Amino acid sequence: MKKLGFGTMRLPLTDPEDAKSIDYDQMCRMVDCFMERGFVYFDTAFPYHGEQSEGAVKKCLVDRYSRDSYILADKMPILRVKSPEDYPRFFEEQLSRCGVDFFDYYLLHNMGKERYANTLKYGGFEFICKLKEKGLVKKIGFSYHDDPELLDEILTKYPEMDVVQLQINYLDWNSSAIQSGACYEVACRHGKQVIAMEPVKGGSLASLPDEAMQELKKRKAQGSPASYAIRYAASLDNCIMVLSGMSNFEQLAENTSYMEDFQPLSRDERDMLNRITDIVNSNITPCTNCKYCMEECPANINIPAYFGLYNMYAATGKKTNMYYERYSMNHGKAVDCMKCGKCERICPQHIGIREALNKFADVYEREQQK
Repeated sequence: MKKLGFGTMRLPLTDPEDAKSIDYDQMCRMVDCFMERGFVYFDTAFPYHGEQSEGAVKKCLVDRYSRDSYILADKMPILRVKSPEDYPRFFEEQLSRCGVDFFDYYLLHNMGKERYANTLKYGGFEFICKLKEKGLVKKIGFSYHDDPELLDEILTKYPEMDVVQLQINYLDWNSSAIQSGACYEVACRHGKQVIAMEPVKGGSLASLPDEAMQELKKRKAQGSPASYAIRYAASLDNCIMVLSGMSNFEQLAENTSYMEDFQPLSRDERDMLNRITDIVNSNITPCTNCKYCMEECPANINIPAYFGLYNMYAATGKKTNMYYERYSMNHGKAVDCMKCGKCERICPQHIGIREALNKFADVYEREQQK
């Protein structure tokens, strides 16, 4: 397979304010171009586009191409599963929505600590293993949004998993919040193939700060910022596919142009991206996630995780509320800081934690109350 996959979470729309208003004519053009250039992997999920994505895949791909000409991945919406009986009900509905008899790849969607507990409770891993035994899916796995320790636990308990879908991009590789690199290494250690999602970080790496753009010009870079982000993920040895949510024909035409004859990043290009990462991260808090501060915090504030989220916001201008909800679960909020200073006395990086937490609270907590 060529390493670029067509992600159907950000399809073209006729009305930018209505996620269900999929532009089917433009999507058909995009599918045709994608297939003509030798790409075959399509990724969808139950909730995408207000539950319209799977139907769009049927209309623009399945109804127009033979089943053996493409590879289709779908995902079980484990967040909506409330009983063991929900698994077969959702799966049958997904087959119907997509108009297929089987899926090439089938993943448990958006795995994390809470959803892992529910999946264990209702037998989700056993269910997808049975699907594979029956030939209803060819390869199984899960998409993942959590820390490397939990990933290691899951893959140790369920070695039957074939693939893991991870958020991978050069900005998140060493991020204390996302931990892309550490999760990738866990997957590799367990011998699992990796599918990369969010290589352009929701589009934020397609538009870089001026100083970072100057770095591209100085090195006479030939590609766009997005092209380097996608090639970064695709250059990983154990990454079999990089998903891109292409929302118009122009994006698809560009991505397929440089991925049609994919060339891994050179050493000079890697050095350039390292420099760009430093530039983008220049305003971030230098937390190394040692967690010493949490041992001293009387308010039980998840300080390293909050700093990771603030760093992503400082670098991209975008908030990730899903991660905040997870990291604040069973922990104090930043506004709960008692200003005691115990954390600062033990911090190896000598970070002004109280001031940094206040900045985080302005963005993620006080702003929500306005």
